[in-house]
Amino acid sequence: MAMNIAAGAPKRKNRTIDKFLPHLSVVAIYALLLLGAVMVFFPFAWTISTSLKTEQQTLAYPPTWVPDPVQWENYPNALTARPFGRYYVNTTIVTVLSVIGQVASSAVVAYGFARFRFPGRGLLFLIVLSTLMIPFHMLIIPRFILFKYLGWLDTFAPLIVPNFFGGAFSIFLLRQYFMTIPPDLDEAAKMDGASALQIFLRITLPLARPALGAVAVFEFVSTWNDFLGPLIYLSSDRNYTVSIGLAAFRNDYFTAWHLFMAASAVAMLAPLVVFFLAQKYFISGVALTGSGGSKG
Repeated sequence: MAMNIAAGAPKRKNRTIDKFLPHLSVVAIYALLLLGAVMVFFPFAWTISTSLKTEQQTLAYPPTWVPDPVQWENYPNALTARPFGRYYVNTTIVTVLSVIGQVASSAVVAYGFARFRFPGRGLLFLIVLSTLMIPFHMLIIPRFILFKYLGWLDTFAPLIVPNFFGGAFSIFLLRQYFMTIPPDLDEAAKMDGASALQIFLRITLPLARPALGAVAVFEFVSTWNDFLGPLIYLSSDRNYTVSIGLAAFRNDYFTAWHLFMAASAVAMLAPLVVFFLAQKYFISGVALTGSGGSKG
């Protein structure tokens, strides 16, 4: 009897541990997520805090999180120190046209790879993907020479026109999503007399809204935050984008961290708004992209 009791004690202990293990794993996951959220939110919180301080408070040690007094006038002062209104208009023009060009051209090419059968399709798609391995810095000089001969320097054309020829990553993302759409829908539309263009515009594109949204968000954020491209091709202040304007502002007001952070906070506003508005399409587009890859 005593031996049975002794043998049963570890089993009860193990059952107790097994009961709490799922709860411990959930707590550990939430703790890691919370830590990651704090690490991501910390720079943004510090930017907002610094943008509301006085110049003396930004240089104080130890640093303070809560500005006292709150300097709301830092924002209008920062945005009027340089023509940021013009910079935002320039950036909006470049970004919107780049998104339209990237989404439209990549969707057409991706649809061709996903739906049409032609000799060398796999090899051609492999060549398109191989361009992802070419460092951007290797293309700077050839592109600069090309755009110089075209007379496009100090214009928005070098920042916009290349996007109307598609991008390898966008083509891959959309092609994989198009392959998840059943071809039976195309066949049914053909039986009703629809052309390939009508199928693409009226059936495939509406069903691919999540993937198109993901491509649009990727392109919007990368173009809005692009610094190297405008730095290479733009030289006059009237054509500066926000990223170049912030760099010029930083050179003019070297110690005015409070004004610089105020301008930076406003510059971050557009990508944040776009991401949160398109978050549903972005997540679903990326999550569902790989499920059709085996339909070669």
